[in-house]
Amino acid sequence: MSLIQMLVKEMQQEAQTTRKMLERVPNDKYDWQPHPKSMTIRQLTTHIADLPSWVALALTTDGLDFATSPYSPEPINNTDELLDYFERSLANGETSLSNATDDQLNPMWTLRNGDTILSKTTNGEVIRMTFSQIVHHRAQLGVDLRLLNVPIPGSYGPSADETGF
Repeated sequence: MSLIQMLVKEMQQEAQTTRKMLERVPNDKYDWQPHPKSMTIRQLTTHIADLPSWVALALTTDGLDFATSPYSPEPINNTDELLDYFERSLANGETSLSNATDDQLNPMWTLRNGDTILSKTTNGEVIRMTFSQIVHHRAQLGVDLRLLNVPIPGSYGPSADETGF
């Protein structure tokens, strides 16, 4: 199995879990945040839904400069819009990854804010970081949902809500 095939498989597996988590977000909680320094549910879930598109970004550009391309997320107001955005982002990332070659994982990709370089890694490392960011923020969402008393799905096995423990 090639590196690309392994990454596509991982992306598809993680998408199943991410989709189940995003489906649980109550429409009346998009402005809720657990702490003033935390993201709102809207900000967090929009970021999660957007992250798969970073795979295509890594494979089709040599970097991103926040100073010239500020992050302007798609406006999300309910779970139907959120899931639609996630599916579009996922399709974009998965298509780009499926059409890539292992050699396309090697070029360097730079994340910057003007003159400040935030990271300089290979395209493959950006893709793996993107997957890690999805898992990381999905776990944050799980805590938020738990605080809202919303039953959460399992990630790598059943959750306490699914088993009753």
